[in-house]
Amino acid sequence: MASSTPRRTFSFVQLDVFANRPLEGNPLAVFPDARGLNDSEMQAVAKEMNLSETTFVLPREGDAVDHTYRVRIFTVEEELPFAGHPTLGTAIHLRGNSAAEQITLDLNVGKIPVTFEERTEGLFGEMRQRDPEFGAIHSREDVARAAGLNVNEIAEELPVQTVSTGVPFTVVPLRSLAAAQRLRVDAARSAEYLERSGGKFFYFVAHETVNPEARLHARMIFYGGEDPATGSAAGCCAAWAVRYGVVPGGVRALIEQGVEMRRPSNIYVRADLAGETVSNVRVGGFAVEVVRGELCLV
Repeated sequence: MASSTPRRTFSFVQLDVFANRPLEGNPLAVFPDARGLNDSEMQAVAKEMNLSETTFVLPREGDAVDHTYRVRIFTVEEELPFAGHPTLGTAIHLRGNSAAEQITLDLNVGKIPVTFEERTEGLFGEMRQRDPEFGAIHSREDVARAAGLNVNEIAEELPVQTVSTGVPFTVVPLRSLAAAQRLRVDAARSAEYLERSGGKFFYFVAHETVNPEARLHARMIFYGGEDPATGSAAGCCAAWAVRYGVVPGGVRALIEQGVEMRRPSNIYVRADLAGETVSNVRVGGFAVEVVRGELCLV
């Protein structure tokens, strides 16, 4: 017998972010109008979508005038105050075919502006993240033990440090591309160490790259899996890289990520440096729509 409870339908789109070709980059589900979903339903829907993140837009009067949109971000496990590829992908989708030069997402971490450039490869978006907070510097031995690495795989000339532009990541510089490619991270020990030391996840980076145009090769292991592109971590990495001379201040640099997963992602980063102060952290890239659909609930 059919249920008499009316069905609720919510439209969504899925985009591949930090890529300008389908089936690359980091997938993202965006619900452009999530009014009517409560907190537990948003979390359940994110788990149903089974992507690293899903965003829920909560339209308000005047959004189309001031181009500021209230957005919430969920992983399959929890709500996040900020995340990079959901911010960029959601902003690019909301911008649509309009001529808006900037869209601002009102996230739990605060308002994050995203500006746009029309390029031959497509629409390029660039978000400005919060100014970085530099946290603890970690011993190579402690991090190697926690992550299940050989200590000699961690570079000596650069610090292992926790940095936050909204979410704290512990940036771990590796000696070589080979060390990055053979990563086998102990997830349980890493999580226990990070909880004690103030980081959310490790972000592993190497100077050697697959793409000669890239400045850094990155990997981010989380929730027992791997992230193809981590915009929030890339912002932290940009601040770290500028502070320690890996990338000059104000220069846009390319971070490659997701290569080992066969989901290559191109993340463009830059940050300003004045003395020892890093500011104006920007993370950019492309996004391409790959799916449109409807979610049906009772």
